[in-house]
Amino acid sequence: MSSLRRPSNWISPEEYLAGELVSEVRHEYFAGEVVAMAGASVAHNIIAGNVFAALHAHLAGNRCIPFINDMKAHVHKRNDDWFYYPDVMVNCDAAGQKEYYCDTPSVIVEVMSPSTERIDRREKRWAYEMIPALHTYVLVAQDRREVTIHRRHGEDWSTEMLPESGDALQIPELGFSMTLDAIYARVERAERAG
Repeated sequence: MSSLRRPSNWISPEEYLAGELVSEVRHEYFAGEVVAMAGASVAHNIIAGNVFAALHAHLAGNRCIPFINDMKAHVHKRNDDWFYYPDVMVNCDAAGQKEYYCDTPSVIVEVMSPSTERIDRREKRWAYEMIPALHTYVLVAQDRREVTIHRRHGEDWSTEMLPESGDALQIPELGFSMTLDAIYARVERAERAG
């Protein structure tokens, strides 16, 4: 009986987590492979900050806690582990919260750039949907006013798109609502100034 051999550059989840504590660059982890993350644009930072600030204010005093950028989401399936850095994440289960990562996010928000949109829509969606606690995955485009919401309904998922104006992002499980104007506040002004 033969055993599967791992590539020579494979590292364990424990080695990855230890390395992230001392690294000046953030990395995501894909079942043994470590990939450095690029920096984010002004629009990306403003949008993520707007969403985080609204969630932070709304959830004050609540058991659910929002995180921005530096808290990893952990995905475990069979014998593989993935660690991602979502732009915004909400965890409502203290038992799933570790010091540097979360096993039980209930909401994840990714701000998409043209270069990350394909990964956010496909790879990350596939991975995040494996997290049993996750009920809402939100994708916010940074280069246009567009929000896509993936919602869990038992074992199935539905997708809804918000138009450029009028509607609001609704997360009923959190009693949370945020207009597109609030999500994109200050983006155009910052881009004009740049």
